[in-house]
Amino acid sequence: MRPIRFEEADGPERTQIGEGLTRVAVRADRLETGRAGGKYFLRHDDGCAVCGDAVGTGDPFYLNPETGEILCETHGRERRGD
Repeated sequence: MRPIRFEEADGPERTQIGEGLTRVAVRADRLETGRAGGKYFLRHDDGCAVCGDAVGTGDPFYLNPETGEILCETHGRERRGD
């Protein structure tokens, strides 16, 4: 499965996701619940798995659903083949 692109991060630690992505987030061990302001969140506070760059507020990023890796814009595009 190709990495999933998120248009922009809500913050440097997590991004709110819809119910349709909760299974992917659980498999990736990145689901957070029970926070104010939303029901489901994808945790990305560890940054890009390749280069270590942090995901900043408003930054696009990718989630590899098979490995659970977070990827920056550059490495996410490379893995998707875009």
